[in-house]
Amino acid sequence: MNRRMAWAGVAALATTAAVACTSDDNAAPPASTPSTATSTSATPSAVPSPTRSTAAPTPTPTAAPHPVSLQALIAKKYDGRNLRLVRVLARYAAYTRYHVTYSSGRLTISGIMNVPTTPGPHPALVLNHGYIDPAVYTNGRGLMREQDYLARRGYVVLHTDYRNHAQSTDDPRAELNLRLGYTEDVINAVLALRTSQYVDPERIGLLGRSMGGGITYNVLVAQPGLVKAGVVFAPVSSDTVDNFNRWTRDERPVATAIVRAYGEPARNPTFWRNVSPVNFFDRVTEPVLIHHGTSDSTCPISWSRETLAALKAAGKDATMYTYPGEEHAFGPAWPTSMARTVAFLKQHGV
Repeated sequence: MNRRMAWAGVAALATTAAVACTSDDNAAPPASTPSTATSTSATPSAVPSPTRSTAAPTPTPTAAPHPVSLQALIAKKYDGRNLRLVRVLARYAAYTRYHVTYSSGRLTISGIMNVPTTPGPHPALVLNHGYIDPAVYTNGRGLMREQDYLARRGYVVLHTDYRNHAQSTDDPRAELNLRLGYTEDVINAVLALRTSQYVDPERIGLLGRSMGGGITYNVLVAQPGLVKAGVVFAPVSSDTVDNFNRWTRDERPVATAIVRAYGEPARNPTFWRNVSPVNFFDRVTEPVLIHHGTSDSTCPISWSRETLAALKAAGKDATMYTYPGEEHAFGPAWPTSMARTVAFLKQHGV
């Protein structure tokens, strides 16, 4: 599915989504927002009311989370399964590279998996690539340097293609759902990896770049305890409004559909707050390592500084390395960043 076709599908779905969209007044509050109400003890009446019922009170129904929200991802049941090594793509002295598929809900997701030739079981990483137009994306594309580097250091590497990419099942709602389905695909990738004979299920981590960094944040808040640690390179903002304004707002077909469905951020702040991982960082239980170049013109380094501050404010174990002069893709400092990554992963049991 190319981008033009995907946007056409988004526009067609927008009217239905707008009807289903929960308004700002009745949307569920973010899980990370503490209640400001204080508990008070009522003074009992001297004489019981003669009309008071002795039956148990009827419980107040809990509103279901908006289907496009991090609360929905938190509540969702996952069953990543059916990890299949479909065929060998390449054999090297250090590892074998496979084309793989696994299940993510009702979808089949493709990817590549590098398996070290040394005896296992091995620690493992799910790699979350940045944005590449699905119309030109091919199996395993993205994070190629990292795939090779990490496999040569003893890690099983599962690079997921996400839905709508390569040989994965198409999801026509992916763009209208703000790509939150990608987060579901990564969670299921971790669960599928746990079933592999090559993997130590207690030693799995996440690594994401750019958009994949944002997906990593989503996974950490949606499923705390799923992995041992998370590493992000040049990530997008942890506030989804920043990302919408920077990349999506000027893309008329998809932006119009999203605004029609959910409203402008200023008009429906609850919806946009509930799709932004920064508002759920109190849920994170894993250490986080951030790498960002000071000359990044794609994802401003200020975003990572704000994310780091938010993680620290929530009392989380977060570290950030900055790289003077490095752009979005990393150049001369890439080997240093990877050595630091492996040291961090080993320190935290991956």
